[in-house]
Amino acid sequence: MAALLLFVATGIARGKGEALTGETGRIRVLLVDDHAVVRRGLRGFLDLLPDIEVVGEAQDGRQAIELAERERPDVVLMDLLMPIMDGLEATAAIKQKHPEIEIVAVTSFIEEEKVAGALDAGASGYLLKDATAEEVAGAIRGAHAGELQLDPAVARLLAQRMRSRGSRQPIEKLTDREREVLTQLATGASNKEIAHRLSITERTARTHVSNILGKLGLASRTQAALWAVEHKVV
Repeated sequence: MAALLLFVATGIARGKGEALTGETGRIRVLLVDDHAVVRRGLRGFLDLLPDIEVVGEAQDGRQAIELAERERPDVVLMDLLMPIMDGLEATAAIKQKHPEIEIVAVTSFIEEEKVAGALDAGASGYLLKDATAEEVAGAIRGAHAGELQLDPAVARLLAQRMRSRGSRQPIEKLTDREREVLTQLATGASNKEIAHRLSITERTARTHVSNILGKLGLASRTQAALWAVEHKVV
């Protein structure tokens, strides 16, 4: 949490990867945390970035759902431990109704059940509260671009968990094109990168990703990437 509280004091406003999102415009972000000082610290830093716009703040899961419905952010930074309704329940509710909204789970510790729960709920990444300012901005940009946002330790933990649970659905359910897209997902490629590499439109790439998740019984592209690695698709 200390890193979050120091965002304004650090004055780091234009670090690596700050390029504007161009045709997609500014990335609309919703901040969800039950500590007002954390939200203020985050907002103070993010408001200095030219490609990110904070469109709202919520102090619990219920407010997060309401604001997500009203503001339709591109990315939600979701604290997992909150009163009234926690981040896991809020994440699942938002993703069920608005699967296009990317959610990055934020917490203080790497706990297996919390990590797995966040990814199962549909979060596209997992960020620790001791992350640097650049790492937070990078996680937002990466999630918006459809990239995987996992600490290596978190990735190893999830891979072990998926291995112990085994496959939910056989890969034979996928078409040849879907297997190609799954291979690209395993490299951390965004929808735009997948489209470029496979000479298809970004909309088509997004559709293939959605179909893959449905056929394999997975909740997020992060899970799909881990699944692909565990099942030696790449």
